[in-house]
Amino acid sequence: MRRWGKGLLALAAMMTVSGSAAAQDEAGFQDYLQGVAAKARAGGVSERAIASVLNGLTYNPRVVELDRGQPGGGPASTSIPAFAPYKAKHVDAARISRGRDAYRAQRPKLMRIEQETGVPESIMVAIWGHETNYGGYTGNFDLPRSLATLAYEGRRRALFEPELIATMKMVDRGVPRDSLKGSWAGATGYPQFLPSIYLRLARDGDGDGRADIWNNAADALASIGNYFVNAGWRPGQPWGVAVTVPAGLDRGALTAPTRSPRCPRVHERHSRWRSMAEWRQLGVVPQSGRWPDDSIQATLLEPDGPGKTAYLLTGNYRVILDYNCSNFYALSVGLLADEVAR
Repeated sequence: MRRWGKGLLALAAMMTVSGSAAAQDEAGFQDYLQGVAAKARAGGVSERAIASVLNGLTYNPRVVELDRGQPGGGPASTSIPAFAPYKAKHVDAARISRGRDAYRAQRPKLMRIEQETGVPESIMVAIWGHETNYGGYTGNFDLPRSLATLAYEGRRRALFEPELIATMKMVDRGVPRDSLKGSWAGATGYPQFLPSIYLRLARDGDGDGRADIWNNAADALASIGNYFVNAGWRPGQPWGVAVTVPAGLDRGALTAPTRSPRCPRVHERHSRWRSMAEWRQLGVVPQSGRWPDDSIQATLLEPDGPGKTAYLLTGNYRVILDYNCSNFYALSVGLLADEVAR
């Protein structure tokens, strides 16, 4: 009985320490919010928006737990998984079917957006499909609470504090406070934009004077198209093409001479740039039988290694990477877009 009593005392002590730490976190969090409010005020945010966003916010330890569990918190793994399983999951029959339905439903508006931006309709739909399953799930975290917690935690304050202030500017721009829901990391709406991206690039797609990326597919698709224009999309150029590589290709001679400062592990898997005509001379063959224009520059990526399907990737593929810097993500967006457009 005495041992059981000691166990209860130990548990009570642990709970007391835990409760004390939580109270300290909450007190520090509230002090931090006062500092953010002052910065927002200095940046021209209205008192109404500051109060609307910050009043009643509490620290969310679950968000910090999720953030610390992300890749990058520990030693980087040197192993790269195969692309084929990822492709099977993200470019599956159900996602293709829903994408074609969305494509047909939004076609009149998509055609106009493509004419204005030069971004293919199917690419916009594929981004929508990958980000939120065509609006099926956009996240249910309170955006200001998540951003405030992540900023307060401090590991990436330089990223999250400006995004928190951007949510206040969204409210000043007319976005309802209750629309500010999204992922634990601060992405929101059908396109999963960060607040600063919304402020810069969100667009009205149906002429009603609002950029409602949470409920309005036309606005979301127009905003995606505008994002791609801003990132440098080249009209009339494909994102890439699936190819078969000859067994004797000298890959060593094709190693890229420089290392990308952004997402180096993503870009280091790409070869140096060559024109489509040069790739053809090296014996690379498109699996569709159709070559893009000879003058288009492309890099080679073999995501599953030699002997498997490879891809020649253009500058427009780099634009998809700007949306999410992952080869698997960008390849799947391109492949889904191709299927949606069939």
